[in-house]
Amino acid sequence: MHAYRSHTCAELNKSNVGETVRLSGWVHRVRDHGGLLFIDLRDHYGVTQVMADPDSPVFAEIEKVRSEWCIRIDGNVLARDESLVNPKIPTGEVEVFIRDIEVLGTSEELPLMVFGEQEYPEETRLRYRYLDLRREKMQRNMVLRANMIQSIRKRMWDKGFNEYQTPIITASSPEGARDFLVPSRLHPGKFYALPQAPQQFKQLMMVSGFDKYFQIAPCFRDEDPRADRSPADFYQLDLEMSFVTQQDVFDTIAPVMAGVFEEFGQGRKVDAAADWPQISYKDAAKWYGTDKPDLRNPIKMQDCSEHFRGSGFAIFANLLENEGTEIRAIPAPTGGSRKFCDRMNKFAQGEGLPGMGYIFWRDQGEGIEAAGPLAKNIGPERTEAIRQQLDLGVGDAAFFLGGKPKTFESVAGRARTVIGEELGLIDKDRFAFAWIVDFPIYEKDEETGKIDFEHNPFSMPQGGMDALLSDPLAVKGYQYDLACNGYELVSGAIRNHKPEIMFKAFEIAGYGKEEVEKRFGGMVNAFQYGAPPHGGCAAGIDRMVMLLADEANIREVIMFPMNQRAEDLMMSAPSEPLSEQLMELGLRVIPQDQ
Repeated sequence: MHAYRSHTCAELNKSNVGETVRLSGWVHRVRDHGGLLFIDLRDHYGVTQVMADPDSPVFAEIEKVRSEWCIRIDGNVLARDESLVNPKIPTGEVEVFIRDIEVLGTSEELPLMVFGEQEYPEETRLRYRYLDLRREKMQRNMVLRANMIQSIRKRMWDKGFNEYQTPIITASSPEGARDFLVPSRLHPGKFYALPQAPQQFKQLMMVSGFDKYFQIAPCFRDEDPRADRSPADFYQLDLEMSFVTQQDVFDTIAPVMAGVFEEFGQGRKVDAAADWPQISYKDAAKWYGTDKPDLRNPIKMQDCSEHFRGSGFAIFANLLENEGTEIRAIPAPTGGSRKFCDRMNKFAQGEGLPGMGYIFWRDQGEGIEAAGPLAKNIGPERTEAIRQQLDLGVGDAAFFLGGKPKTFESVAGRARTVIGEELGLIDKDRFAFAWIVDFPIYEKDEETGKIDFEHNPFSMPQGGMDALLSDPLAVKGYQYDLACNGYELVSGAIRNHKPEIMFKAFEIAGYGKEEVEKRFGGMVNAFQYGAPPHGGCAAGIDRMVMLLADEANIREVIMFPMNQRAEDLMMSAPSEPLSEQLMELGLRVIPQDQ
């Protein structure tokens, strides 16, 4: 017999009754039923109930066993009495009578319990992550992640992509976040960087003649953490293709994403990839207040400015006299009660606003009537026009925000989400995907008037060089994101592969040719030797698993994550370097004022 096990703790069933078996695992739970000891023995695969009574030759040793001890047992497989069968586990029809036991590893008192789903402070969970990972939910999440990545790889190979690896140590190349710098011992005073993404390398592969590339790529960005973003490293499905249009990229990656979510979504609905809407960046901001809308929420905001222009509500009427301002309405089906409107008003105040205007409609026995402070100020004719535009009725409400869109859109988007949640309008049993397209390349600083890049500077402008010779603020890029349930899952672009267009694009933003060549010399030089049109995208692995696992925090699907302050509590990183290390690298640490 094998030194540690003949079976895993998920394999035994009625067909094994009468056999002598060997199992190894952790003591999940011990139950003493008046001299009859039951142990739930757990390994990575499942749980088997093992038991002993005073007739067992090692009963005295079994009495010493405690939670999370690692043990090996030998014993006989017995059929459980029919009334004691546990249908919740594969091994629920049998149990093992212990004949021999070996303690492989004892455990000290646990800082967190593995059995059950008790809540513990994040600091405790991350400091003792190896214990936290023993919990059933965490084991399930990590296996889901592994299986999902395996599925992605197979799907990409089936589409004719080859997997290639790109360098981990490279040159610093600002791509919107801070680099992690790595000092060079052989070149004192110079630094490498960990790649924020394989962006330049994958484009250079296309110049090299490789037609389809993908990689499950590690990426490194020194960013502030969020619930859906790791503060240091993350993984993405990275891909690039030559001789493609924007639609070609959509047609390639969308079936992969749809297939993965259908395979691992536990029955939740996934719309056919061909039906995913393509929404312009401008419309996404207008309708949803974000470029990563949650389309499970049916609420669609609308411009209601004309109904308030010259109205009796002076705040909105005066505001609309300023150029570039508008009034946005957030419909709230079934939200037509003063109590709910007051709650949303309080939400707005919590967001730093004085409040949110609102109208709600009711029937007082004489037909539909608009109520609320706004309704009194603008009169029945205007409120009725608003109701009809928003397609609302009795028992419904609408909330209003105004100003220059960029000043209130994000708050409006959050209000839309809260309204959808509180009124139960969101379809929780669905993954709703949408392509966000037509991102503007440039933006204008309101204070300085300077034109700078608003989004990816390396995307091909729609209209090419001709577009760059007109109004920069009207230039859109072949850039796109894929949103799902309120998260950005994919981001990509058709690349600007022509040096003359690239230099002009950067010139508009105030970057001279010399600076572009200095920062991106490798790519610019390569583009002078017959670069093909190419494009691609990257999908966030961590966020995909987070959605599939129905988790609200990305740390629940990362094996060894950092905390909110970008610290690894388990490994005590970051740590202070040794003096010898600093001397070898020619570095000196300047003390920071506390």
